[in-house]
This record gives sequence, structure tokens and C-alpha cells, in this order.
Amino acid sequence: MSADSPELTVYSDYVCPFCYLGRASLEQYQETRDEPLRIDWQPFDLRSQKRRPDGTIDHAVDDGKDDDYFQQAKQNVRRLADKYDVEMGIDLATDVDSLSAQVVSYHLREHRDYGTWLAFDEAVFSALWEDGEDIGDADLLVELAADAGADPEEVRSALDDESFREELRARFEEAPRDGVTGVPTFTYDGYAARGAVPPEQLRRLVEGV
Repeated sequence: MSADSPELTVYSDYVCPFCYLGRASLEQYQETRDEPLRIDWQPFDLRSQKRRPDGTIDHAVDDGKDDDYFQQAKQNVRRLADKYDVEMGIDLATDVDSLSAQVVSYHLREHRDYGTWLAFDEAVFSALWEDGEDIGDADLLVELAADAGADPEEVRSALDDESFREELRARFEEAPRDGVTGVPTFTYDGYAARGAVPPEQLRRLVEGV
């Protein structure tokens, strides 16, 4: 894929099932294009309201999401999974934290080629939503990054670099300033679509038809 290929900005968090489903929809749209879109990934922290200053999550914090909310979310996930013909091993990942996965992803995005980042990005989504693996596990992340072509020691160094985590947290704060309050959010040429929208809506966003 050329560096001059058109870009679709995608705000997402790996622990969001609708981000996974939105990417499946995007892949289906990509298959209809003569020229593929590059993904300009922007990190988003769904756990921000529960995250302590040290980066860990306080699960005791009330975020206003009750059993009815999660039951409805599961139904919507299953409906869209059927609609997009996507295999999912789990419906929700409420106890999983994506911070470390986003650290590695952001490092690869900033310091490695697009293909390496994309392969890792897709592998993280698959590891969580298809295989039910813990994407907060450092060893798993190193393995996925190595499979994508990254140097394992470089990835471990990124995971241990607190200054890099601070840089990522600063990027998290940019999303609300850009008007993004939920994920996935797709933006192109000043226009946006929020949610795991169908391929035809992504086509209208990008092509205007």
C-alpha cells in the first residue's frame, strides 16, 4: 500500500466489541475499493473513568452501566456479528484492560512501517475477540508484535517506558478535544460516522455516494 493512499481516521479501543465489528465492516468496504484506504488509528481509552493515576483500573468505580446496559450491549454485539458474518469467541470484555496493547500499537505506529502496525493491530483484535486471550499480558503482546515483524526486545522496552505511556495518555486526551466521545468513530475529510456502521455507510462517508 502506498504512503500516498487515502487515509480513514479511526478512533478505537481494543476492548470495544463494536470497534472489532466496525473493523470487520471496514474490511468488507475495503474489498469493494480499487485503492485500499490506509487506517490512521487514533487511541481511545474506554477505561478512563476507572483508571487510577498509576494506570491500573479501579473496578469499584460506578460508571453508570448496569446489568440492563450490558445485556443490551450483548444483544447488539450478537446482532452485528451475525450481520457482518463475524466469528466472536466472547461478547464483552469488561475485565480486560487494553492500555498495554495500545502502548505497543502506538509504538509500532510511530516507529515502524504501516504493514507492521496493521498486522499487530489486527492480531490484537483477533486474540481478544476470537480467541478470548488476555491482551493485557505482556508476553502475549510481545509474541503478537514479533509475529508482525517487530523486535521483541524493542517491544518490551516500549512496555516498560513510562514516558511513552505518558505520551499515550496525552493522545487519549486529544480525542474529546476533537469531539470524539465514543468508539468506534470513523472520520474522513471533515465528516464522521460513529459506531459499527455498515460498509455502505463507510462508502458514503468516504466517497459521498
